[in-house]
Amino acid sequence: MIHHVSVGTNDMRRSKRFYDAVLPIIGIMPMAEDEGGLGYGSGTFHFSVQIPIDGKPATVGNGAHIAFAVEDRSMVDRFHAAALAHGGSDDGAPGLRPDYDANYYGAFVRDPDGHKIEAVTYSAK
Repeated sequence: MIHHVSVGTNDMRRSKRFYDAVLPIIGIMPMAEDEGGLGYGSGTFHFSVQIPIDGKPATVGNGAHIAFAVEDRSMVDRFHAAALAHGGSDDGAPGLRPDYDANYYGAFVRDPDGHKIEAVTYSAK
């Protein structure tokens, strides 16, 4: 079980605008904020956006992405739309991915720092 996932940012205000708009759609709510980071959570899972503690610029991991499980396809659609409206970029429009599974419905976006995030459901609705 994953307890938390963190991504780096080079612009905390930009990340806050993005994640405050996108994560609540999928049930992950703002929980904490200070000059070094933003904290979000749902149950025992935590997601944070941090200024790197080593003082170097934040960079993205090549090949890495974070997939958030959601309840239904409309949540995937709303996640994607909110991400694009708040500074994210499209990396795979909402839709079925039959190569993964007949019911795999997901959308991929890049956050304003370039991190690849996804919302996915296996629900037929």
